[in-house]
Amino acid sequence: MNVLVIGSGGREHALCWKLAASPVLTRLICAPGNGGIADDAECVALDVADHAAVVAFCRGEGVDLVVVGPEAPLVAGLVDDLEAAGIRAFGPSRAASELEASKGFTKDLCRRHGIPTGDYERFTDAAAAKAYVAAKGAPIVVKADGLAAGKGVTVARSVEAANAAIDEAFGGRFGAAGAEIVVEEYLEGEEASFFVLTDGRNVLPLATAQDHKPVGDGDTGPNTGGMGAYSPAPVMTQAMCERAMREIIEPTVHGMAEEGRPFRGVLYAGLMITAQGPKLIEYNIRFGDPECQVLMARMKSDLLLAILAAVDGVLDKFDLRWIDDPALVVVMAANGYPGDPKKGGEIRGLADAWAVDGVTVFHAGTKREGDRFLANGGRVLGITATGPTVTEAQARAYRAVDLIDWPDGFCRRDIGWRAVEREARTGGVSEQTTRGGGAAT
Repeated sequence: MNVLVIGSGGREHALCWKLAASPVLTRLICAPGNGGIADDAECVALDVADHAAVVAFCRGEGVDLVVVGPEAPLVAGLVDDLEAAGIRAFGPSRAASELEASKGFTKDLCRRHGIPTGDYERFTDAAAAKAYVAAKGAPIVVKADGLAAGKGVTVARSVEAANAAIDEAFGGRFGAAGAEIVVEEYLEGEEASFFVLTDGRNVLPLATAQDHKPVGDGDTGPNTGGMGAYSPAPVMTQAMCERAMREIIEPTVHGMAEEGRPFRGVLYAGLMITAQGPKLIEYNIRFGDPECQVLMARMKSDLLLAILAAVDGVLDKFDLRWIDDPALVVVMAANGYPGDPKKGGEIRGLADAWAVDGVTVFHAGTKREGDRFLANGGRVLGITATGPTVTEAQARAYRAVDLIDWPDGFCRRDIGWRAVEREARTGGVSEQTTRGGGAAT
């Protein structure tokens, strides 16, 4: 089978690395890819925003399946155009992609279908939004409604900070994504990421993860696309996973189908585990980045077969296996990120990092010039490690990080701190998440 992966980040490298291991695979192509993906797939300079060009490429190269990594092509309707041309594609339609394209749409869906989430209102006017903030008080959360590369959310600890975030959004910081905002209740608890595959009717749980959004140690500084993650998330016990499926995931899949927007692909629920149980923070319509890296490191099963089951609508006949060991990824970013990252610096020592037991190095913002790797983005590398405990996986990942010679880069030094603290309290034993298993919905 010939497979084309769309994207160029760490998520797509992890997907290509996993897909390349499938015995069903004949040829793997990635567009546009990056310096590291070139080790696992053929990278092609294809304009993925030109849907006609993507369709023509697939026909000319005999592509049997397209796997769309990032959210922007999904929101733009790439899957719709591929399927209209008779090409199988993995990912939601443009209509179903509203779950990520509009935070307001998702909150309204939750309200209509009784899905637990924080209280909220939608606004297109700064004065009305500020009046709502004044009535509700702080802390409170201000979100740009549209896609903002993970940077459109402000957790405001004061009314003044919330008002400043409102002014930023309506002042054009996020472009069209900030033309409307959602102001919502601040939820107390512990965050977790819960992933499932769905064919629009059946749902197959994947695994849980916990990511680290703020740029600095101790969860300080501005939010980013993600500075690291680990899987499984100890807070997501088997019982909590079952509640999330029953109270959040299944009503969402049912609701989208009932409203004529059946969702097929990866559904990524960002959850807050509160004293009352799981509540939805937001949905993403694709694998997370960097969560995908730790999920692929733990997945035993053939990813390509799982994707085909979702595309063909037979997930109720499929199951997945996972390694018991946890996985952890540390993102190495370019100095200046999440602002203006410093590009062009050479990265050395990657082979030494790869040689550390249990470590895989996924590339994100890199480009290759001959035998040299150069930084070419904000988040540049994802140093991923497995181990018998999160503590050991963390130690392996940072051992590999310290072997990389890249003066222009930095990373957080506390990825996985919650799980490490739990293991210290329990003598290295941490509760594990669900290992997979299908559930018909």
